[in-house]
Amino acid sequence: MAQQLTAKEPTAEQIADQKIYQQFGVSDYEYELICGFLDRKPNYTEIGVFSVMWSEHCAYKNSKPILKKFPITGPKVLMGPGEGAGIVDIGDNQAVVFKIESHNHPSAVEPYQGAATGVGGIIRDIFSMGARPVALLNSLRFGRLENDRVKYLFENVVSGIAGYGNCIGIPTVAGEVMFDESYEGNPLVNAMCVGLIDHDKIQRGVAKGVGNPVFYVGPATGRDGIHGATFASVELSEESEEKKTAVQVGDPFMEKLVMESTLELINSGIVVGIQDMGAAGLTCSSAEMASKAGNGLELYLDEVPQREKDMTPYEMMLSESQERMLFVVTPENEAQAKEIFERWGVICTKVGKVTDDGRLRLFHKGEQVADMPVKALVDECPVYEKPSQEPAYYSEFAKIDTAAYPEVTDLTGALKQVLGSPTVSSKEWVYNQYDYMVRTSTAVQPGSDAAVVTIRGTRKALAMTTDCNGRYVYLDPEVGGRIAVAEAARNIVCSGAEPLAVTDNLNFGSPEKPEVFWQIEKAADGMSEACVTLETPVIGGNVSLYNENSKGAIYPTPVIGMVGLVHDIDHITTQSFKSEGDVIVLLGETKAELGGSELQYVLQGKSEGRPPQIDLAVEKRTQNAVLAAIRAGLVASAHDLSEGGIAVAVAESCFGTKMGADVNIATELRPDLALFSESQSRILLSAKPDKAAELQALLAEQGVTHAVIGTVTGAGSLKLDVNGKPGVAAPVAELEKVWKDAIPCLMK
Repeated sequence: MAQQLTAKEPTAEQIADQKIYQQFGVSDYEYELICGFLDRKPNYTEIGVFSVMWSEHCAYKNSKPILKKFPITGPKVLMGPGEGAGIVDIGDNQAVVFKIESHNHPSAVEPYQGAATGVGGIIRDIFSMGARPVALLNSLRFGRLENDRVKYLFENVVSGIAGYGNCIGIPTVAGEVMFDESYEGNPLVNAMCVGLIDHDKIQRGVAKGVGNPVFYVGPATGRDGIHGATFASVELSEESEEKKTAVQVGDPFMEKLVMESTLELINSGIVVGIQDMGAAGLTCSSAEMASKAGNGLELYLDEVPQREKDMTPYEMMLSESQERMLFVVTPENEAQAKEIFERWGVICTKVGKVTDDGRLRLFHKGEQVADMPVKALVDECPVYEKPSQEPAYYSEFAKIDTAAYPEVTDLTGALKQVLGSPTVSSKEWVYNQYDYMVRTSTAVQPGSDAAVVTIRGTRKALAMTTDCNGRYVYLDPEVGGRIAVAEAARNIVCSGAEPLAVTDNLNFGSPEKPEVFWQIEKAADGMSEACVTLETPVIGGNVSLYNENSKGAIYPTPVIGMVGLVHDIDHITTQSFKSEGDVIVLLGETKAELGGSELQYVLQGKSEGRPPQIDLAVEKRTQNAVLAAIRAGLVASAHDLSEGGIAVAVAESCFGTKMGADVNIATELRPDLALFSESQSRILLSAKPDKAAELQALLAEQGVTHAVIGTVTGAGSLKLDVNGKPGVAAPVAELEKVWKDAIPCLMK
C-alpha cells in the first residue's frame, strides 16, 4: 500500500467497486457496516480512519471476548483497563501507574527505531495520566543467536531501547530475554513503564466541555508510521521489509521536552482531558477522547503542524509521528497552556474544538473532508468469536514422558551447558547498555529476581518484573498462563514486596487459525485463575496478534508485567548469598518435570511433553510465608527457581559474591531430574545460622514444604551432591565465566 500518495486519491465509488478497502484490512462485511453507519459510501480519508480504528491493534475485535476473562478490580485499583495506563493505590495519597505494550512488527523490519519508538510510546502512556515515569522494563524474544539476522535484530533492538531510555533520563531497570527458533523472523519487543502520581493529579483522556478548544502538542506531523496500527494487525511477510514507512521515527530529546511541559501543564490544574497520540495517531486520540466524553470533535487539519509538503487529510490523520499529545482546556486557560509549552520550546497549536453532535468532522482547505459518528469508530467495531480447536500436537505431547530421557551422568557438564544457553546466561551484555542508575533511585539493579526503585521521601519502594516462559505456554497454554503470573509474583515476593497488580502483553499468532485461538483462550483462563488466587488484578495491557513466521506461529507468549510494594526499604531482598556459614533452605517439592525446561532444550534441541504443573493454593501459601519471613528479618537472600532448576538457582546465588555452596539434595528422583527439573512454587532462601530455626518454624506453621539443603561456603566452589553422592563440582569462577561469556561470544 502506498504511504505517500503521488496520484489522486480514489473516489468513494472506486473504493467500493474495486474493493480498495480490502487493502486496508477491511472485510466486505465491515465495509457494509461502515456504509450503514455513514448512510453512504466512505471516501478515502474515512475508510482510512475506520480501518485503523477497527484494526485489531486499536479495536481488539478478535480478543475482546478473551479480555473479559480477566479480573480487573480490587481494593487498591484506582483505574483499570480503558485509559492510557492502570493505576494502583500505594498509600499516603500516592499511586503507581504502569503499562506494557508491544512493538513487535516494527522491530522486525526496522529494529532500532521499532524498539526506540516502542519505549517512547509507553512513556507517553504514563505521563499522559499525570504520572512521573520512574522506571522502564522490557521483555524480548528472538530466534537462535547463531543466526546472523537474529544477531542484527538483537543488537539493534537493544540499542534502540538504550538510545531512547538513556536520552530521556528514565532508568531501564529490569527485563528478560529468551532465545528460541520459534521467534525467528518475528521477534517480540515488549516495553513497560512505571510511574508515580498523587491521587489528585490523575488525568483521563476525555474531550469534555462543548466549545472547549483542542490543542496539538509536540513536533510536526510527517509521513512516518502511516498505517502502523494496521501493519501491527497482519502477519509479517516478504513484503513487510518494504513497509519501513509504517515504522515511526523517534526523538527522545523532544520527548523529554514534551514530558516535562505536559507534566507542568497537568500540575497547573487546568487540563480538562489529555491523551497521547499513539497507535493511529491523531485519529485514535481524537476519536477516543470524544467517545469517552459522549461528545464530538471538529479538527481543522490546516492547523496541524506539518513537516512535509502537501500532506493530505488521510496522511495527517493516520500518521504515527512520535512525541505528540492532544489535550483539551477551557477557553479562559488557552493562554496559560500555550505559555507553558512556548517556555519549553514545544509546539502547541489549537487544532479543533469539542462539539455536542457525536461526530468526528475533519476540515481541510475550507472544506469538510470527513464526517463520521464517533461511537461507530470507537465502540461499534464488530467483535468476532473465532473458532477454537485443540492442536494435534497437544494430545501427542501428552504421550511423551520426559523423565524417560537417557540419564545425564555428567552433571557438571550439563550445568555448564545450561548456564551457557543464551536464555539462562548473564544478560549483562544487554543491561550494561542501559542507564539503570539515572535518577539514583534504583535500589536493586538488573540481574536479580526483580528490580527495586525507592520512592523518595518515604521508606517505601516499588519492585517490578516481566515474566513469561513461552515454551510452557506452548506445551500447555492454561498451565503456562498460570505459571507466567505465578513466576512474576514469586519474583516480586523474593525482592521483599507485596504483589499489587498485572499489566499483560498477549503475544500470539494469527487468531484466524483455530489452533492459535485455542492457545489464546486457554492461556487467558490460566492467567485469570492465577490473578484471582494471587490477588493481582489486570489493570491494563496490550494484545499483539498475527505474530507468525514462515514456519507458523510463534510460541504463545503472554508476558506478565507486575509491580509490587516494598512497605519498608529494610525488607528489600536480593538473590545473592550474603555470608559464609548461612544456611540454605529449599522451599517446595521437586518432581520429575523436564517438559519445556532449559535442560530439555539444550540437550534434546526441542520442547515437548507437558510443562511443570502448578497448584495455585500452594503457590499462594509459599509466597505469603516467604514475604512474612522477609518482613520478620529471617531471610538473608531469596531466589525464585525457574529456568535450570535447583542447579542454576544455587549457582546464580553464588555469582558475584566470591562465595560458594555445599549442597546435598535428598530425593527419590534421578540426580539429573533432581537438579534440573523446573517444578513450580520453589524458592531458594538463605538465612543466618541463628535465624534458621525460627525460619523453619515459620515455614512449618504456614504449611510450606521445605528442607535445609546446605550452607554457604567461603571456598568459592560449588558442590551439589544428590543423596550424598557427587553431582556437580566446579569452581564458581569457572561456572560464572561460562555464564557471563555466552552472549558476548555469540555476538562477536
